[in-house]
Amino acid sequence: MSKPFILYGTPGSLYTAKVRSFLRKQRIVFEEHPSGSAHFRENIAPLVGRWIMPVLETPTGTLIQDGADILDYFDQSLGLRLPLMPESPSLSVISHLFELFGGEGLLRPAMHYRWNFDAQNLDFVFRDFVDSLAPGASDADQQAIFAFASQRMRMAAAAFGVNPSTAPLIEHSYEQFLDLFEAHLKNHPYLLGARPTLGDYALIAPLFAHLSRDPAPSLLMKQRAPRVWRWSERMLAPEDFPGEGPGHPLVSDHDLPDTLLALMTYIAQDYLPEILAHIAYANDWLAARPDIAEGTSGLKRPGDRTIGQADFIWRGVNIQTAVMPYRFYLLQRLQDCFHRSAASDQQLIRKLFEQTGIDPLLDQTTVRRVLRQNHLEVWGPHPAS
Repeated sequence: MSKPFILYGTPGSLYTAKVRSFLRKQRIVFEEHPSGSAHFRENIAPLVGRWIMPVLETPTGTLIQDGADILDYFDQSLGLRLPLMPESPSLSVISHLFELFGGEGLLRPAMHYRWNFDAQNLDFVFRDFVDSLAPGASDADQQAIFAFASQRMRMAAAAFGVNPSTAPLIEHSYEQFLDLFEAHLKNHPYLLGARPTLGDYALIAPLFAHLSRDPAPSLLMKQRAPRVWRWSERMLAPEDFPGEGPGHPLVSDHDLPDTLLALMTYIAQDYLPEILAHIAYANDWLAARPDIAEGTSGLKRPGDRTIGQADFIWRGVNIQTAVMPYRFYLLQRLQDCFHRSAASDQQLIRKLFEQTGIDPLLDQTTVRRVLRQNHLEVWGPHPAS
């Protein structure tokens, strides 16, 4: 019997949820192993270059880190039961839009609802963390490990703009998203129609790992947006439900549902100011460091994920968030998909993006590409070369 795929992650990991959902919906046989195990720390993390999840180990021993790269691996090497990408170029670019937003644009509510509701969440999160990060450890060691891990995560929440002054805005913004997605799911089982595609796998990352599992946001989702909660449940189920699955249609790119357009408009309002501020910051950062060699990160520690903090106006207030080159890597995927499209398709895509106010994402980018080499984000060639 051949060896299974091994997914290293944790139940509460946002980015692990993206891959887990994909593997289950595709009915790919795999085992999930905790990233807190001694094997992961001693044998996997050193090869990846940092302690990060998810990591996929193939039956031949190849390691693939990062949800986008893992899904690409299966899309390019296997005949998938459910196609990852739509055939339509327009819907493919929209899929990449939600890949960017799902993995990065919903980090504020994901972190806020996990770490600012200790009365409801803390016991659950403690047990969730220590069972994955410290299996078999003593009670005292579990307490110490959780204290260290939770402190790091609270610092990360602050780096994503979560603080007492933004908390009410985060809650209002997230409730608005829930209402919009709930309205969309009334007539469409998934984001683009009757089967999940790339955008669904990106959205499930925060909407399952944090927002439908942790007690406080789980109750909010079930009460305010029961269809969203049911969608999150279906996204982790391998079976098809009536009216969905292989062969069932996606929406028409020439007649997008108003509810999908409303979600795209929401992304323009909620996330566009942040990503544009990050692009501007990164370009200034690169201009001040013209000697960064191709294939390097320009950072003292190559495994670090941030290059600084950018200020921008979000929902009427000034906030500051961490600038991560990985986000530009996801944005490039959207733009590459757009530029690969035929001229007539590009016209339709631009019209849809202009209609929803998200069109700057088709053009605005960093002066140097972000590449992923040896599981790390690095800068590509200088423009002149």
